[in-house]
Amino acid sequence: MQGAWSPRDQVQSPGRMSTLGRSSVILLTYVLAAIELTCLFMQLSVLPYLSRKLGLDSIAFGYLQTTFGVLQLLGGPVFGRIQCPPILAALATLLGAVLSFTCIPASTKGTKTDTQTPPPGSPRASVFDLKAIASLLRLPDVPRIFLVKVASNFPTGLFMVMFSIISMDFFQLEAAQAGYLMSFFGLLQMVTQGLVIGQLSSRFSEEALLRASVLAFIVVGLAMAWMSSVFHFCLLVPGLVFSLCTLNVVTDSMLTKAVSTSDTGAMLGLCASVQPLLRTLGPTVGGFLYRSFGVPIFGHVQVAINVLVLLVLWRKPMPQRKDKVR
Repeated sequence: MQGAWSPRDQVQSPGRMSTLGRSSVILLTYVLAAIELTCLFMQLSVLPYLSRKLGLDSIAFGYLQTTFGVLQLLGGPVFGRIQCPPILAALATLLGAVLSFTCIPASTKGTKTDTQTPPPGSPRASVFDLKAIASLLRLPDVPRIFLVKVASNFPTGLFMVMFSIISMDFFQLEAAQAGYLMSFFGLLQMVTQGLVIGQLSSRFSEEALLRASVLAFIVVGLAMAWMSSVFHFCLLVPGLVFSLCTLNVVTDSMLTKAVSTSDTGAMLGLCASVQPLLRTLGPTVGGFLYRSFGVPIFGHVQVAINVLVLLVLWRKPMPQRKDKVR
């Protein structure tokens, strides 16, 4: 007797990808990501003003951000008292989970003939096998690419983690004004990732784009060191967004190409762990730097680290692979 049919069976069928259509899957993935990030920033945008109202200083707020980063890094649930934003976030996340389960295919990456696959009958590694996950970082070229990703993201991560405090203390912005600024930042991210990077990737190599992003980080860092008003910050935001988006897209592409199809999900998970790592270390380090040296220190750190990264990239170019991640 055949078992009961479920929507998941259809998702895992080989023909599902062609039935649903690749463009529909990509569009739905963008929508789900937009829902999740919108709900997340609905809560994060009011957190610094709530913490200030409760009497927390920048150091205490840094500890709060570190706690959030640790929980995010470990993948544990974050519990809190129910407010309107968390309720809406929970409902929207539930909707995203339903759409993911019913409409996204189980596999969206085609099989590659030049990658190693485990022999038939060999034991399958557990999803909680940390040694198997760590082994991905020992593959050829992966450690250097991953180190570039972490190092270049670290200075900007420090600044962005402390931005809510900077927007209140340094820029003297109200909650609504800070929200408009973050909306401007998010809009530029959407345009850059959705339109600009796609056009550039068709004309330039990943190596060239990676160097360009690091060079842009250096220029933005120099401008940030001399920044004195929110108007100056708005002028350097496009360069900052270009650097962030290009670096993350290119390094993610390089890292996923360096592993087999079966390890793509694990590698994407490692790539996604960079931001929680920065949210874990960033608030404490960023809070100390901000209190001790002020806003210009973030620009100085960004210039210093990315100059070193650029020298490494020029001395030993990154490998170029023919296969492209669509």
